[in-house]
Amino acid sequence: MRRGPEWARERFATARVARLATVAPDGSPYVVPVVFAVDGDALLTAVDHKPKSTTRLRRLANIAANPRVSLLVDVYDDDWSQLWWARADGTAQVHESYDLAPLVARYDAYRATPPTGPVIVVSVERWSGWSF
Repeated sequence: MRRGPEWARERFATARVARLATVAPDGSPYVVPVVFAVDGDALLTAVDHKPKSTTRLRRLANIAANPRVSLLVDVYDDDWSQLWWARADGTAQVHESYDLAPLVARYDAYRATPPTGPVIVVSVERWSGWSF
């Protein structure tokens, strides 16, 4: 059954990881898992200290070319009555500095080592979702 915006936002508030979908300049989709925080009608995620093959992340280049993004959180269970997903569609901006308090408060690893890289702030324009 389709669920409303408040339901979807609540699912995001409790989920630990999301999938961030961006669009490359050639139009191809690009999806990566991210940790995030809900801040009103915004979602925050940051480039952190985890090892990466480069600091020139594709997600950042994609957002620079096309700021339209989607994030998805979900739960799968073999008991299909427990299935659900929630999606946030919006416009992303990359900030070199931003108040990371909501993000740091959610993840123990960030309390010890807060992110120092760019911050992606998604202004959510549409919350949607589904569950049994």
